[in-house]
Amino acid sequence: MLRFFAALALLASPAWSEDRAGDFDYYVLSLSWSANWCALEGDSRNSPQCDDSTDFGWIMHGLWPQYDRGFPANCRTSERPPSRQQTEAMADIMGTSGLAWYQWNKHSVCAGLPADDYYALAREAYSRVTRPEVFRKLDKTVTLPASLIEDAFVKDNPDMPRDGITITCQQGYIQEVRICLTRDLDFRTCGADVIRDCSLSSAQFDPMR
Repeated sequence: MLRFFAALALLASPAWSEDRAGDFDYYVLSLSWSANWCALEGDSRNSPQCDDSTDFGWIMHGLWPQYDRGFPANCRTSERPPSRQQTEAMADIMGTSGLAWYQWNKHSVCAGLPADDYYALAREAYSRVTRPEVFRKLDKTVTLPASLIEDAFVKDNPDMPRDGITITCQQGYIQEVRICLTRDLDFRTCGADVIRDCSLSSAQFDPMR
């Protein structure tokens, strides 16, 4: 009986299940190729990101606080949520203000920063990574080894360690490039749970719209 009540006490205690804002080890900068995301999800949602008039290549899916193993999410914080104006200001690198809002609630809040400071940090992280121009020059859909994406990023970012970047795929498409950064936004190696490279030798890659 005592064990039963002890178990109930643990379940009722929020301290055992909540991640603390600001308590993390490094960041993962996630970049998504816009045309591929549109083919996989965006077109069916009628996302404005997928309009033919846009000029999106690699967009920032998020800058995620990360533990050396695992990651925090949905952290409690005393910081105010971002305003509509703040999220709309991120659409130029995130595709839509909706993504900026969603990422704040799930991941960004765990950075423990005010919204303005966090979005400024995310923009700085995005600008520090050279995104290979070769992908913007494609004029037709191609299939390529997922490792070729990694090679291109490492070549154009000489300080990036080979184990500091991973490529993900979804339904046969190149999905994301995930780059590991220190809290000061320097390149670093990724934790073992982050390095899960897509091994496809013929992943689909659509040209910019």
